Amino acid sequence: MFEIIAKGGIVMIPLLLCSVISIAIIVERAVFWLKQRKGIMPAHLLQMTEDKNCGELMKDVSGRGSYIVRIISSGIMQKNASATLAMETAAMQEIAMMKKYLSALDTIITLAPLLGLLGTIVGMIQSFDIMSVVGIGQPHSVTGGVAEALIATAFGLTVAITTLVPYNYFLSKVEKAEEEMEQYATRVEMILKQQE
Repeated sequence: MFEIIAKGGIVMIPLLLCSVISIAIIVERAVFWLKQRKGIMPAHLLQMTEDKNCGELMKDVSGRGSYIVRIISSGIMQKNASATLAMETAAMQEIAMMKKYLSALDTIITLAPLLGLLGTIVGMIQSFDIMSVVGIGQPHSVTGGVAEALIATAFGLTVAITTLVPYNYFLSKVEKAEEEMEQYATRVEMILKQQE
């Protein structure tokens, strides 16, 4: 493994850095989404809101649970002032948390193949330099530069492809969460208006 990385040339250093950052972000986002499943269920909280039996529950729920629970609880706690504005503010904070580090993944998806291409160009330049010195009669002397070019390109594409799938998955989770937030916030508004 280390021999292959060494053959890839200097471009392999930023590519390795991109892969480490990508893995770290993917793991962090996976843990973030797993934590969203814990705590009270949003439907149960809505039911308690309809029953006007959520005063004590709000103390336990506030700041914990899933993003939906946090949005609902912020609306219920601010029902006398403006539940709608409170839920909108909470939703914006939750969306910002969900999108955290996704721009870095997007950058890695774009940057890794370009770094691989740079490795290809550097490797080919070295190959042509060697050819100009030793001539065409010794093709084995050229293969080192070509190998560097191919390794860097392959590694860059691998980093981009393996980052693209989780990135799209997390992005779809954010879009689905936005729809859920809107649905639950509307239901809370309707419940609170009925209770006025």
